[in-house]
Amino acid sequence: MKIALDAMGGDFGPSVTVRGAIEAAPHIQGEILLVGKEDAIQSHLPSNPPANVRIVHAPNEIEMGEEPANAVRRKKDSSLVVAAKMVKTGEADAFVSAGNTGAVTAAAHLFWKCAPSISRPAIATILPSRRERFVLIDSGATPDASVRNLLEFAVMGTAYAEAVLGIEQPKVALLNIGEEPSKGNALTKEAYKAFSAYLPNFAGNIEGKALFHGGADVVVCDAFVGNVLLKTAEGLGSFVMEMFKESVPKNPILRLPLLLLRKGLEDMKRKMDYAEIGGAPLLGVNGICFICHGHSDEKAIRNALLNAHRGYVRHLTDLIEQKACTLKGAVNA
Repeated sequence: MKIALDAMGGDFGPSVTVRGAIEAAPHIQGEILLVGKEDAIQSHLPSNPPANVRIVHAPNEIEMGEEPANAVRRKKDSSLVVAAKMVKTGEADAFVSAGNTGAVTAAAHLFWKCAPSISRPAIATILPSRRERFVLIDSGATPDASVRNLLEFAVMGTAYAEAVLGIEQPKVALLNIGEEPSKGNALTKEAYKAFSAYLPNFAGNIEGKALFHGGADVVVCDAFVGNVLLKTAEGLGSFVMEMFKESVPKNPILRLPLLLLRKGLEDMKRKMDYAEIGGAPLLGVNGICFICHGHSDEKAIRNALLNAHRGYVRHLTDLIEQKACTLKGAVNA
């Protein structure tokens, strides 16, 4: 297999993406294609790079602040667009980028289209919980979702949880303002009925306060709600860590008891570190696509590449289509 990595993507570009690729290379059964400005990439490669890492020159790049759809159409020679098109033409089997999220989504959707039984794509974000982790879907691709879209998100999230995270028979929940079927707006009420009819692993509604307690493996919502939740969680996590650091005594002697908490704190930090997951998959398109945080370091890039490899090897796109086929005849609203 071949993974096209947008080497110019992210806040740090080749200084991070190249190192991430080098770290991932020994674990990839195939090639990592570093797509971007050849000179910039070459300057960060070691003198003897892994044999399965090579450069594909792309002279331009899409900046973080650019309007996604226009940038994809205008900058056909950008690293992001070239990498996405390589999957379309069969020159690559997966696409990884830490670049402009909207542009990555637009490129994959524009060039690859959705899978036959999927009407809209969704971004699946992995979040920590008391049961290790859960999949939040959609966290950014489809803000105006229908009942049918939410059903598709549920089966896509289930497929990802099984194929990449290794969760057997993942439980699916619908994010809502209450647990009762009668709670919520018109969309979530109708979605509850559809989920109950078509999803054997449906565990009911789940409230925001219960998300991190491990009540579900896959949590479904539209992208507007999902993105607000995701950014609120990120902000709250940063706030808690800052408050903890400020409360630590300045006196070294008074700080000694904290050594007893060191392992627990390190475990907590690891569990909450987005770099451990690497990136969020864009599901529902005809290909493997992972979108990394713009501030990703080499560890995050490495893990995104490994998850892309795992998704391809375990036939993630085929599994999604297989599960989505079971929704034939389901509500089209």
